Amino acid sequence: MGTHLRGCVLIAVLSLGFLASATVSANRISQDAAILFYQRKLQRSPHDALTYFKLGDAYIQKARENGDIAFVNLAEQALQKSLELDPQNSGALRHLAYVLYYRHAFEDAAIDAGKAVKADPTDGNAYGIMGDAYQETGKYRQARQAYQAMMKIKRDLYAYSRSSGSRSLRGDTQGAMMDLEKAIREGKTSECPSESIAWVQWQLANEYFALGKIAQADFWQCEALKTYPDYFRALAGLAQVRTAQQRFPEAIELYKKAIAIIPFPEYATALGDIYLKIGQVEESRKQFELVEYIGQLNTLNKILYNRGLAYFYADHDIKIEESLKMAKEEFKVRKDIYGYDVLAWTLYKNGSSKEAAAAVSRALELGTKDANLFFHAGMIYHRLGDTTKSRHYLRRALLTNPHFHIFHADVARTTLKKLDEQPSRSVKKEESGGA
Repeated sequence: MGTHLRGCVLIAVLSLGFLASATVSANRISQDAAILFYQRKLQRSPHDALTYFKLGDAYIQKARENGDIAFVNLAEQALQKSLELDPQNSGALRHLAYVLYYRHAFEDAAIDAGKAVKADPTDGNAYGIMGDAYQETGKYRQARQAYQAMMKIKRDLYAYSRSSGSRSLRGDTQGAMMDLEKAIREGKTSECPSESIAWVQWQLANEYFALGKIAQADFWQCEALKTYPDYFRALAGLAQVRTAQQRFPEAIELYKKAIAIIPFPEYATALGDIYLKIGQVEESRKQFELVEYIGQLNTLNKILYNRGLAYFYADHDIKIEESLKMAKEEFKVRKDIYGYDVLAWTLYKNGSSKEAAAAVSRALELGTKDANLFFHAGMIYHRLGDTTKSRHYLRRALLTNPHFHIFHADVARTTLKKLDEQPSRSVKKEESGGA
């Protein structure tokens, strides 16, 4: 999985990993058993608001474990019923805010999280959801304030993980990794669900991978799989590591296992790219068709995977006009740095390089250490004839992570070699359609 998709997925998954731990610990009892327990309890006490909340909580934990949105929908029904019976249940309000966040209704999610905070000012997790919603829309100052409020209330796995995500976006990778290590320790000490701990280990692996530290990324992906066997995120994460190590047969099998659990488009994209790399064009075509099928399957998928599909089209030079249209639609609701980046990349692919340069400058403004951001900037400035900036960003991409993308890393090296044979120029030439 390329790091620009990692970035997309990074913020979206951030919230998945940071809800309050399920009422019944997944270390002691499966979520299926918990769900059945609360369902049976409601048969005996159909007007118990707290049990409806706990059932919704269990459904959300189940959704985190297997990625199935059906459990998010079931959670919404249980939580709505809980609020009908007890309108001031802050936990139910917070979880409903998460449901809205999951559906990319970020502004509404922030509002509902605010209601949860008003109902219970000591609910740190409500501040967390609020911060997540702000972060997705590029309101980084408000997001940091929300996360700081959460940290004042409690310093646990969920708080440290959010702090890590915020630091990573600002380019403080060492601080981000320190926070993730604290999160793992706190999670084990407080017996958080195994999936929550594995999520943090997976994220720590991603931070190492983003810096090109493949051995450490390998270690932490394996740790996540020890903590929560067959964890689909870690299976795909380890596949990414195996791809960087050019252990393609292993990477293929790992991606297949992840897709069998939950067919995320980014997994199918990565698998298709491997097949393309090793010359299995027909297998690649099948995976790319799957990417489009999943992305366009229903109305919600078109929302959830809009950004990823825009990147997919642009990266593979197919439906480039559609990719720009999708990026612009996405930008209406998500003006974060990756909203600017996908807009920049699709503008570049459509020949609007001056507009692309303006957008990519906004994508870089936080100082995020993402090789894909640097690669996009380098290629955009190359198109504009600014060899100085192009060299700078392409070198930075490769120095940050020489394995950042199965194809783009080679493009960066090739382009940089050509640029090094030319004198530096900062004067922009007229745009043209070629790279």
